Amino acid sequence: QVQLVESGGGLVQAGGSLRLSCAVSGRDSSFNVMGWHRQAPGKQRERVAYIGSGGSTNYADSVKGRFTISRDNAKNTVYLQMNSLKPEDTGVYYCNGGRGSTSYYIIDSWGQGTQVTVSS
Repeated sequence: QVQLVESGGGLVQAGGSLRLSCAVSGRDSSFNVMGWHRQAPGKQRERVAYIGSGGSTNYADSVKGRFTISRDNAKNTVYLQMNSLKPEDTGVYYCNGGRGSTSYYIIDSWGQGTQVTVSS
């Protein structure tokens, strides 16, 4: 069974930074696409950023220029560096992994989520 475990969430002031990590373990734990989604209170889950095994990336317009997704294939870990955080970035951030491309992929597994709160 594959496990995705997020870490790095917390409380930060607007303009600050956080770095999220997602460690993948278990049988057949290699995904060719990994990504981050987030869900704010009362809103639907939305995509944030994806990254392919070769390093290609795709970002939501709302985070372009502020967030950077990266992955270490040797460590089976994906990261999300979040800079210039805004209160609207507040939510639970979920790591996921799947098959496809950074344009479209099928999500096979989700992490349990980590809370990010940005105060104004």
